[in-house]
Amino acid sequence: MPETKPGREKIMEYLEENDISVTSLAVTYGIKKQDMSDFLTGRKTTPRGNRVILKIISDLRIK
Repeated sequence: MPETKPGREKIMEYLEENDISVTSLAVTYGIKKQDMSDFLTGRKTTPRGNRVILKIISDLRIK
């Protein structure tokens, strides 16, 4: 499974810089808050988690 740590870190930085909560992000993507938190921290590394990370990066245009 590809490593998503750099992407996860960039998402977390983006959330902090833009005062967006993990809960808000989870609601936006229709994902349970705990699952979103697990995806962003790397506690849960699944194909679905990877898709969510890539989708967030694409949607928010994070570079």
